Amino acid sequence: MNKTTQVNFRFFRKNMQSIAVLMPLVPGSDTKEKPCDGIMIYSFATQQAPSIFREVSQAATSSVFIAGGPHPSARPEETLRFFDYVVISEGEETLPELIDVIQNKGDISSVKGIAYKNETDDIVFTEKRSQVDLDKYPPFDPGIMHNTIEITRGCPYNCTYCSTPQLFGHSVRHRSIDVISKYSKFLKDIRFTSPNAFAYGSDGIHPRIEKIESLLRELQPGRIFFGTFPSEVRPEFIDDRILELVSKYCENTTISMGGQSGSQRMLESINRKHTVEDIITGAEKCLEHGFTPVVDFIFGLPGETESDQLETLKLIKWLTGKGGNVHSHYFMPLPGTQFENSTPAPLSREVKKVMGEMALKGKTTGVWS
Repeated sequence: MNKTTQVNFRFFRKNMQSIAVLMPLVPGSDTKEKPCDGIMIYSFATQQAPSIFREVSQAATSSVFIAGGPHPSARPEETLRFFDYVVISEGEETLPELIDVIQNKGDISSVKGIAYKNETDDIVFTEKRSQVDLDKYPPFDPGIMHNTIEITRGCPYNCTYCSTPQLFGHSVRHRSIDVISKYSKFLKDIRFTSPNAFAYGSDGIHPRIEKIESLLRELQPGRIFFGTFPSEVRPEFIDDRILELVSKYCENTTISMGGQSGSQRMLESINRKHTVEDIITGAEKCLEHGFTPVVDFIFGLPGETESDQLETLKLIKWLTGKGGNVHSHYFMPLPGTQFENSTPAPLSREVKKVMGEMALKGKTTGVWS
């Protein structure tokens, strides 16, 4: 393969999962830490977009630039100001086909699931591609890198701030236990990627505890981290039986929970489909079973008032007082979401002051303003 057709993935620490999934599907590809001649593939989220657009616009290389991931999929028109092609949504089938067509000077319009500019500089969107069967594609190449195993893709919920359903759809797909078990043998610590780990094997709404038990029983005990970073779980999925299974089969002592707000009004506003009481009950169950709940909260949600923020702060104080941990975020409008064009709410002085004091005491981490 000569330098004009060599395929390289632009490596960033934050896109390791994407590279691990896609590199096995592009034989002979490599990773690079800066643009080079040939086909350059980027996968990135909104936070990385400005620096990547700047890098590509300043690249003095003979490159064909391909973009994929959350931001390009949601903002293909913007991305095509800098890139030659955008892979929209999932890349397992689209990317190898696009590369083959480019290398063989074929008909670009025949590739489903992409956007590009034609000869008259008009943006063309090709036919949408069907969702992939996860079992047909490896979660990573053991010869290239070891990573987490993506066990579930898609989310049936429609939280107003989240881009997951827009990127991967509302139907929930799972890797089979056989495939997960096969690749788990290459990992020293078995960790998973999932929008809701405790929804494994289910429709994403109604837990299937027997499926979770079958999965954990099949894996090697003592090396499993389930329901913790980089996954999280929804609070209403936290169940005594599931926690008993995690205690029996897994190594983790924490459970990562998506709470998002201590205000019931805000939970309804962002369409979370769970209650504040669900967060409290989930945390209590974790503590009863010897797990430290690590709960995510978002400050600055559109329409959030000081009263809402104080309710969240009250819940945070309760959680940390019980021995739980809190990870905070400040709202960022993501393209493709219902809140894409919304303005973050300002953080009250009281909340900012108390959160800063709690951070100094090691009771909370993250960004809250």
